[in-house]
Amino acid sequence: MTAYAVLLSIVALLALLIRGRTAPAMLFTVWAAAYYLAGFVSEREWLAGYTNSALITLILLLLVSLALERSPLLDRFSDLVLKGGPARAILRLSVVTTMFSAVLNNTAVVGALLGVVSKQRRVAPSKLLIPLSYAAILGGVTTLIGTSTNLVVNSFVIDAGLPALEMFQFSLVGIPLALACIAVMVMCSRLLPTHEPAERENRQTYFLEAQVTPDSPLAGRSIEQNRLRNLDGLFLLELEREGRLISPVGPDEILEEGDVLVFTGQVEKMQALQQIPGLQVFGTRADALLGSNLVEVVISNESILPNRTLREVDFRSQFDAGVVGIRRGDKRLTGQLGRIPLRVGDALLLAVGPDFAQHRNIDRNFHLLDTGVLRPKLTPRQSTLALTGFALAIAVSAVGVWPLLNCLLVLLAILLATRILSVSEMRRRFPFDLLVTIGSALAIAKALESSGAAELVADAMRGLFDGHGVVGAFVGVYLITVVLTEVITNNAAAALAFPIALSTARAFDVDPMPFVMAIAYGASAGFLIPFGYQTHLMVMSPGRYRTLDFLRIGLPVSLTYSAAVLLLVPVFFPF
Repeated sequence: MTAYAVLLSIVALLALLIRGRTAPAMLFTVWAAAYYLAGFVSEREWLAGYTNSALITLILLLLVSLALERSPLLDRFSDLVLKGGPARAILRLSVVTTMFSAVLNNTAVVGALLGVVSKQRRVAPSKLLIPLSYAAILGGVTTLIGTSTNLVVNSFVIDAGLPALEMFQFSLVGIPLALACIAVMVMCSRLLPTHEPAERENRQTYFLEAQVTPDSPLAGRSIEQNRLRNLDGLFLLELEREGRLISPVGPDEILEEGDVLVFTGQVEKMQALQQIPGLQVFGTRADALLGSNLVEVVISNESILPNRTLREVDFRSQFDAGVVGIRRGDKRLTGQLGRIPLRVGDALLLAVGPDFAQHRNIDRNFHLLDTGVLRPKLTPRQSTLALTGFALAIAVSAVGVWPLLNCLLVLLAILLATRILSVSEMRRRFPFDLLVTIGSALAIAKALESSGAAELVADAMRGLFDGHGVVGAFVGVYLITVVLTEVITNNAAAALAFPIALSTARAFDVDPMPFVMAIAYGASAGFLIPFGYQTHLMVMSPGRYRTLDFLRIGLPVSLTYSAAVLLLVPVFFPF
């Protein structure tokens, strides 16, 4: 009875994850705590998940990556990579991205190249951004540290009492897998759409200007007193006064004659301004002064903004910026922007104030497409020190001299001592959600095993694939993981599929390693639906993609990827 109760609760968890209205970190934490309170896991098992050595290694790796992502190394490759026609540019970009993603966090790699690819004029960005995201995935599956998913799987492996996965154990299948998928992307490049970049559109459609006339009753009164804050479909964004730009505009700002007010929202609702005495509407042009402070950003998965509106977060105060427009994939959202619930991956066009770049929450909440307002890059000396230290840490751990955890601890200390990384930056970007999600997932996995729920699923799979033996069960575990990673996040898919895979291997009395690898590769096989993988959401709006664009190019890539996994894993990791 206990096994069925746990199994039903996992089904409920899956349903909530697919619905997507509650953060995975919250759901996993609640479920783990509930299992502890119900007695399915002991206090020691519940708390031990948060101190798992592989999980701590992952956290340290992400903290070290905060310094590495500021290296100018990737920028130097951009001119070389993006030369030639679309097919050649895709090939070069994919190879370079795959190489870097093998040792760096794939989100950081895509974030570093996103602005460069989006702003170049040689090839339409929509021809390159999906391959950029796919290549980051392909590079991630070639090494243990290439993607957080591999380290998450390693944390489950260690927790299950199995030997820890090695640094280049993934390379045996990962490298030929990556090469095959890159070749498919190049051959299928014609399936990628050709969209003009968003900034080539006339940005004037975002704006509506009006001027305070001489002897206007508005002059001498504040924005609030003149009731200019909550007009129907329009929002006061900026104020130009004698060649000086005031942005954003506070409610207590006193209007003067000759002030130019810039509104955003539904520009067609001009009549709302025409009815205000002393305000002259003179068109929708946006002058050079206004255009000089526009910045494009993409909402990150670490942001506080998803599922909230601009009004709820008090956007102006938080970031010293006003939102001019919102783009979601290939659509520019209209209406009262302050009431639109935001999503990860939305592209925002911001009119920023003078303190925007100094706000410490910018890099946590956004991927900036305009590199001019990014944090300063590392100096050549700092970059050399950080990259050399990272390479040494990987090499020392790969040859077995010292564990990766120890190497990363030493490297982190060096980065802090040399001020390449600061404590405040670490505190700001600490991956708390990942820590609680994976720590809780380990407790959930224990509950699945101890209650017998995982064994129930394994028995069902053994019965389902009775005529196909262990190979059929292996294929079944892989396909289950692929489906999960397409509809929920990759790390959540690995967390839910791992105990099923382990129980299935034990049911067939075979080496669990092929099933472990099926989980690792399957959890990274998110090529069809953009909403399950962070890097897809990062490129969706800058590339102006639709879901159909991912399906069109993702299907041949996904089939190639799956065929390579199912053929090569049993060869290098026999049952």
